[in-house]
This record gives sequence, C-alpha cells and structure tokens, in this order.
Amino acid sequence: MIETNLVSPVSIENDKRWTIEERMEHYGVPGVSIAVINNHEIVWSKAYGVMDKESKEPVTLNTLFQAGSISKPVASYGALSLVDKKEIDMEENVNTYLTSWKLPDNNFTEKKKVGLKHLVSHTGGLTVHGFLGYSPDLAVPSLIEVLNGAPPANSPSIFVDKVPEESFRYSGGGYTVMQQMMIDIKGKSYPELMNNLVLSPLEMSNSTYEQPLSADKLALAATGYLPDGSMTKGKRHTYPEMAAAGLWTTSEDLARFAIDVQSTYKGLSEKVLSKEMAHQMLTPFVEEFVGLG
Repeated sequence: MIETNLVSPVSIENDKRWTIEERMEHYGVPGVSIAVINNHEIVWSKAYGVMDKESKEPVTLNTLFQAGSISKPVASYGALSLVDKKEIDMEENVNTYLTSWKLPDNNFTEKKKVGLKHLVSHTGGLTVHGFLGYSPDLAVPSLIEVLNGAPPANSPSIFVDKVPEESFRYSGGGYTVMQQMMIDIKGKSYPELMNNLVLSPLEMSNSTYEQPLSADKLALAATGYLPDGSMTKGKRHTYPEMAAAGLWTTSEDLARFAIDVQSTYKGLSEKVLSKEMAHQMLTPFVEEFVGLG
C-alpha cells in the first residue's frame, strides 16, 4: 500500500498512482529511507536507491541523512528537558544563562526580554532565517563567530529586530542562540549534550549532532544533491549551527523521536520530557490541528 499508492497533493478519484521508484525518478532523488509508525511502533521500514551516484553504494536503514531543519524539534526536546530539570526557566532572559556571548540589548529587548520559549517557538524577533553550511574547502567558523556574523561565517550577525512575542518569524538564528545557551549552562559540547539528553535515552543510536562527522559515521553518510541533480560541493556541508541544522539521522531513529513525542503527550513515556511539559508545549498545536479537522 505504501510503496505503490503515492498520490498528488490534491487527490482525485481514479487519478494515477505512483510507486516510490517512479517518484524518485521523476524528482531525481538518488536514495530514500522510510519508516512507518502505527500505534506507537515502527511497523515497517525500507531503503531505496543509492547514497552516492558515483559509487552506487545502496542506501540502507543505517544510512545517515542530514536532517536539515528537522534538527530543530529534536534540539528543542533537549532544551525543554533542562526546563523539566529546573535548569532553565522558559520565561527568563536568555542572557541570564549565556556566559560566552550575550544577545545584544536594544530598543526591542527593552520592551520585552527574549526567553527560551521565544527561541523554540520562533517568536523572539531574532534575525537569520537559515544557514548555508560550509563545504570542505571553506574554513568553518566557531559558534561565537556565527552569532556575531564575523569571518569566516557566511551568515550575518544574530540579534533582535522585532519586539519579542509580537509575531511568528522563522529563525535559525534563535536556535543557534539556544545552542550556545545550553553549552554555557552545562559546560559540554553540543553533540555530547544532545546525545545525553535525547539521542541515547530514545535509543537513536545511529544519530549524531557531530559536525563534521567522525570517520566511522562519514562512511555511512549520504551524499547531498541539489534540485538540478548536481552534487553538493564536497558531497556534504558542515554546520556549526548544530541545533538549527546539524542533525545526522536515519528514518528509524527519527521515527523513534516522533513516537516518544506521541507517547510522552499521552503519558506513556518520560524518557526525555514529563507529560506536563509535553502538554504545556504541544497542546496549543494539537488543539489547532483538531480545529482544522
């Protein structure tokens, strides 16, 4: 049913249905990994195609893919676990916790301070939508250089240019501030932190926030390709903005994360968050989707 019944965004009775391979060929996608969840369990998973067009090495269920912005919900899970542990107050000014760097104060932050709740919900009025990453021939900036927009960073500085909580605006920059805040609080590297807080408890054993990847993980990493089918320069980019874009993962590991979100909300798991925290953060979204129908 899953492999042969792909439909267009608007489904019309008797429309043609496609197989996964047909859609892969249509969109020029070399490799895909899929995991299916039903009743809080992974019930089926499969890999298709190749992880690199040149080597023709096949995708397996252990092949690592760059999660891109799906790094953010996993990262927010880690940050909220520190709220559960009373190490962060979601309402408190982030500069209370930042020691290596400070979010610059200005007229906007005078009206309202930025808290963790604003960073995870993209309502802090912070700049920088997303990040380009760094190909192997480029110098990789430190996180502080990224925050300041200082060379060799290829993105501008991160600051507040709207009143916090006034409106939603997607900000990878806000998640980068969150990354630095967690590092300053715990005094550990971000990959180690996220492994301890989220990846290990959820048995996401193939996943990592390492940037760049270690040699053993690199052997499992899929090559990136652009929409025109050309290879990403250097096969894959490094993202020091780990919370925003740095997760490497598999379909089954990502499914384990989704399952725990579901289970925690229902009070069936407390591996990372408490039921109370899950309800506090997710109930507004659940109510919105129920309202939509």
